[in-house]
Amino acid sequence: MKKIKAIAKIIALLITALSQLHAKCSAQAFDHITNSFNQYQRESVQEKIFVHTDKSTYLPGEIIWFKIYSVDANRHKPINLSKVVYIDVLDHEQNGVLQAKISMKNGIGSGSLYIPVSLSSGNYKLRGYTNWMKNFSPDYYFEKTILIVNPLRMPEAETTQAQVGYDVQFFPEGGNLIGGIASKVAFKVTTPKGLGLEAYKGFIVDGHNDTVARFEPLKFGMGSFIFNPTINTTYKAIIKTAAGDVISKELPAINSQGYTMQLKDNGGTQLEVTVNGVGAGEVYLFAHTRQIIKIAESAVMNSRTASFTIDKEKLGEGISHITIFNNAKQPVCERLYFKRPKQQLLIEASADLAQYAVRKKVSINISAKSIVGNPLPANLSLSVFRVDTLQHADEGDIVNYLWLKSDLRGNIESPGYYFKNINAETDVALDNLMLTQGWRRFQWSNILNVKPEVFNFLPEYNDHLITAKVSNTVTGQPAGDVLVYLSVPGKRVQLYASKSDSLGRLIFNTKQLFGPGEIIVQTNSERDTTFRIDVLSPFSEQYTKYNMPGINITPGMQKTLEEHSVAMQVQNIYAGNKIKQFYDPGVDSSGFFGKPYKTYLLDNYTRFTTMEEVLREYIREVNVVQSHKRYHIKVLNDKGFLDGDPLVMLDDVPVFNIDKVIAIDPLKVKKLEVIRERYYYGPSVHEGILSYTTYKGDLGGVEMDPHAVVLDYEGLQLQREFYSPVYDTDEAVKSRIPDFRNLLFWQPNVNINTDGKGQLSFYTSDQTGKFIGLIQGLTPNGDAGSRYFTFDVK
Repeated sequence: MKKIKAIAKIIALLITALSQLHAKCSAQAFDHITNSFNQYQRESVQEKIFVHTDKSTYLPGEIIWFKIYSVDANRHKPINLSKVVYIDVLDHEQNGVLQAKISMKNGIGSGSLYIPVSLSSGNYKLRGYTNWMKNFSPDYYFEKTILIVNPLRMPEAETTQAQVGYDVQFFPEGGNLIGGIASKVAFKVTTPKGLGLEAYKGFIVDGHNDTVARFEPLKFGMGSFIFNPTINTTYKAIIKTAAGDVISKELPAINSQGYTMQLKDNGGTQLEVTVNGVGAGEVYLFAHTRQIIKIAESAVMNSRTASFTIDKEKLGEGISHITIFNNAKQPVCERLYFKRPKQQLLIEASADLAQYAVRKKVSINISAKSIVGNPLPANLSLSVFRVDTLQHADEGDIVNYLWLKSDLRGNIESPGYYFKNINAETDVALDNLMLTQGWRRFQWSNILNVKPEVFNFLPEYNDHLITAKVSNTVTGQPAGDVLVYLSVPGKRVQLYASKSDSLGRLIFNTKQLFGPGEIIVQTNSERDTTFRIDVLSPFSEQYTKYNMPGINITPGMQKTLEEHSVAMQVQNIYAGNKIKQFYDPGVDSSGFFGKPYKTYLLDNYTRFTTMEEVLREYIREVNVVQSHKRYHIKVLNDKGFLDGDPLVMLDDVPVFNIDKVIAIDPLKVKKLEVIRERYYYGPSVHEGILSYTTYKGDLGGVEMDPHAVVLDYEGLQLQREFYSPVYDTDEAVKSRIPDFRNLLFWQPNVNINTDGKGQLSFYTSDQTGKFIGLIQGLTPNGDAGSRYFTFDVK
């Protein structure tokens, strides 16, 4: 009996030891995955951009107004990382027809784009991104389709590329089809115009043409069916459309080894995840919501099956990724799950009347509160425009973009459908969307192998970065360790210096560079004349694969199109000057060197006819000398003369040849600023600074060095004023100047304070019809909200 007890005790100790060893191994496996994942998350900050446009249909001659929200991709809080957002409008060939650089502050910014008459009718892609986002896939960029209709030009014929056939795709749940294991298979069929095919019947047939499964779409061309494949058998789908077309598509290959996963949501508080596989050992379930770890569990495969129960409360709101790892810590299955977010920001907005006459005041009362009714501060944007057969309400808003569209790949057709209609059918359609358009923002192999990310683009944390490359004109190779200057001619001193790295790359960190102008990039021509400098475009050259659908202008739109065209022309004729007003950016006008030692206003002194006389007669801090028939300037301070020539700038442009400085016409110079100390500026060192400013800011006729690169360059966009006339007097109401605005009001910065209330007002135009207002935005905590309201003008 004692012997039996001793054996039982040994067995119990062995079981305990094995359990502890198993737990330790499981913990080690998860430690590696979670630690690697957290390290990646810390090192790879992600941004999301949302762009609220005033409307979605435009005519040439109109203005696209927009507000930009920049948030942390993980928590959706406004992020102050990038100070510049790039806006592109792309045609169907991915050419940037309109582009702008928008200044950002505390995660918000706004701008406008004037549509030229040269654009053809068609759908265009408006996208927004930061310099930092260029390190990642263009699928991360904000994208929105806008329609531009040019009544003065015939629509271009659709290209051959646009006339592709139906696109049919199949997506096994978890990613794999394993022989002998039943799996859910999602599918999606899109038309040549990129929209989901609504009506069709599908059949799955085997190698003997026997039907083994049938399927039909639920919504937007998507659906799912259960399929149990057989090893060493090929399958294909036969699809018959309502128009009589027949489409054939091979199914993904059937594997003999591997894993599948099935997720069941019965509407309760838990999810059931079942893993089936031709394998043994332990499997791991890892779930994260927007790269924030939520669940990490393990289970042992028993009879080729392992089960997990997930508490929904542990998952974050929105899209979660559920990944299955095998016992070798390799990801083998993955799928997405969507948890409906609770609306944390409720926006109420309404006009004070349901109907107005023309040229009457409209007052909009706005409130922002939490789901329990507490007032919330928020930053919002508001657009009020007329709706008709040409212009409709936009289904895409900040709520469905942040929670849904921004975390899925490709075009999401009618994203508002999934939020406005909450029922069993919508839940199934939403899950089909998760299965067919899921993706993640990283590669598991990079994370598990602790492979550091390579970032080629820096975040523009302070201001706009201008990048360039310098190469040797003789060898054509990149030139390293070359000091290059970038200057912006004008009355405001803007000079930047950069030294190239081993790959010849240059980065100029500009400061408050606004509006169109010229930049001059050069090396010191007295030392370096064998280099070529290429200024690079800051706009992204990466593009998504989604093709924009063709336009559909019907005869019923003709009258509305004529009205819009007349209204646009009238506004440009009678209010053309008023829509070209821009706000003063309020830039710092002082030079990069701050307050100079002394400023000489030349009009306060005797006017000499040569610059040599000016310098010799009353500029006490310098001495002009000649050596080997070349002029040189020596700067003098309390300690004596500095070594070498100073940095001499003429309207911000460095002039390295002192002979050219002496040749400057002093009658064209307004002032001279002097720094009499050695000055360190970035990678450059200067023996004092002389900064000349001419009256016109045009270099006073001095010729630039032939090796210098002179380019037209558009800095950060100047903010345009929105023209909104006021009819607060009888004289204004009776004015015969026509007002044909169909965009009544645009306000990109509606700031709601802690009391949760706000009010705006504007006036109706001479246009009658139904008007709709969209107000949307964020709280400081990242809670998003949107609201529509309507009124009539008769």
